Amino acid sequence: MPNQDELSQGAKQRFVETAARAKNPLESLSYQNYKAPTGEEFKLLCRTKTDADPTMLKWAFKLAETNVGPFYTQLKMGWQPKVKKSELNKKWARYLVVQNDKKENVAYSMFRFDMDHGDCVLYCYEMQVAAPYQRKGLGKFMMQILEDCARHWHLEKLMLTVLNNNEQSISFYKQLGYGKDEISPDVLEEADYQIFSKSLLN
Repeated sequence: MPNQDELSQGAKQRFVETAARAKNPLESLSYQNYKAPTGEEFKLLCRTKTDADPTMLKWAFKLAETNVGPFYTQLKMGWQPKVKKSELNKKWARYLVVQNDKKENVAYSMFRFDMDHGDCVLYCYEMQVAAPYQRKGLGKFMMQILEDCARHWHLEKLMLTVLNNNEQSISFYKQLGYGKDEISPDVLEEADYQIFSKSLLN
């Protein structure tokens, strides 16, 4: 395959479209199970908006509200429930959902395949882990799955958004090799968030 820099915008767009057409873009990856260092075992599922259980979407909203709602309320943008619910219900949304041995949802990531400023990318819009299941390696494992997925479909990088006041998330993503993307708002723009990315071309 040619160097990614040599690919046309049309070729990159086709990579995105091919990934987006796949019913389960993770199918060829070894992602279905995860065993935590504690010995706990988890099952992972990949869902589209159309085949996601409505109760799962309600649960995802409540988890986001619990985990990041307090950070939003401290910022000028505030917590906007209607906006968050609308985002979670986008037709293009993909979900990586983690269940415990009781088949209870305990973590999820919402993502999509997209073109962003000329790059073909996997964009992670949300990654939330329920409090009792944090610090078990689930977040790191989910991000690794998304990176493997992006590489499988020949995408250039994985992108995500972090709130400026969520220092724990910023530290987490930096430990995984993510850094501020070139399109991230600069200081003068006084945005409440940063855009992080990680190149997947190496």
